[in-house]
Amino acid sequence: MSEMHLKDALDTLKTTGVRITPQRHAILEYLIESMNHPTADEIYKSLEGKFPNMSVATVYNNLRVFREAGLVKELTYGDTASRFDFVTNDHYHMICQCCGKIVDFHYPGLNEVEQFASHVTGFQVNSHRLEVYGTCPDCVDNVDRKAN
Repeated sequence: MSEMHLKDALDTLKTTGVRITPQRHAILEYLIESMNHPTADEIYKSLEGKFPNMSVATVYNNLRVFREAGLVKELTYGDTASRFDFVTNDHYHMICQCCGKIVDFHYPGLNEVEQFASHVTGFQVNSHRLEVYGTCPDCVDNVDRKAN
């Protein structure tokens, strides 16, 4: 599945005239395989051994190119660093308030909310975003262990 996403993403970049560099390829591949919604710094640290001359600025610049091509969403939550999510399909995010972990979940019923919002307000809805906050199982376990 991830190989198909990578091929489609590379094809999208090629059709928009973006040159496919080894760094771009590696960053895209990392994003597709990553399930933890990495920051630019996390991507950089994961790839710096393979690309010692690559800078954090290179990662940010490539993420901007991917965002403009519609391949990546930038997730901004408060004052923390932006996290990046490869766009596969509509999904929502559960965010741990202790460690910052972000987990995807799907809930197709929210399409009806868009229709209702449009009907009530007269707005043309372009998109929506849902974030649910809580404490992940790992953090709950850590709190429970400290209490005992």
